Amino acid sequence: MKTNPFYDSWLFLMGQTEDHMGSGVGPLLVILFLVLAVGSIAIAYMNWRDDPNQRTPAHLATWFMRAMIGCMWFQGSIWKLPLPVPGGFKGWTTEMVQNAAFPIHGALVEAVYLPLLHIIDPIVYLTELSMATALLLGFMVRPLSVVGMLFVVHLWLGLYKHPAEWPWLYIFLIFVLGFFVINNAGRSLGADAWLARRPWGPFKGDGLIARIYRRVG
Repeated sequence: MKTNPFYDSWLFLMGQTEDHMGSGVGPLLVILFLVLAVGSIAIAYMNWRDDPNQRTPAHLATWFMRAMIGCMWFQGSIWKLPLPVPGGFKGWTTEMVQNAAFPIHGALVEAVYLPLLHIIDPIVYLTELSMATALLLGFMVRPLSVVGMLFVVHLWLGLYKHPAEWPWLYIFLIFVLGFFVINNAGRSLGADAWLARRPWGPFKGDGLIARIYRRVG
């Protein structure tokens, strides 16, 4: 049950939300989130300290918005924690059968997604956790934001006719993620900005990983 944004945020940080307590690993999720949050702040600080070009309101605002959307993906991933498939995930996936914008989408969910839900659920969870990590740390933001946009398009069309959903909410999220892609938001006080200045390890030189990273990041 929601109360107000401040108290609900406190419950989230303390691992006392229904999703945390129902996961069975609430304390571990709190530790993971705090590590990511502290990492986001530390990376932003190092960029701010070392690169005068990063010290602008635009970079600061982009970092904050990126981190907040990362928090959203992290929170949204908790109730999808697999093994076994959670009832909420199965329930909302089932809703797409009758509420998809196009019948072919609903038929695909019924014929493919639902029978393979035990495989799809871990993939969805790990993907959403990866998006949360990327956005919080500012690492590989462009490709992971594109993945996020595809995720949201699936939700937008899959739940388009659902009476409790407002389709514009998904459109707004697609726009925000698109903003991150166009503006390369990882270069705003993120790990992508740090690696652009100081590439190290596999991201340095002309190795395969370094070339792929420079192309997509």
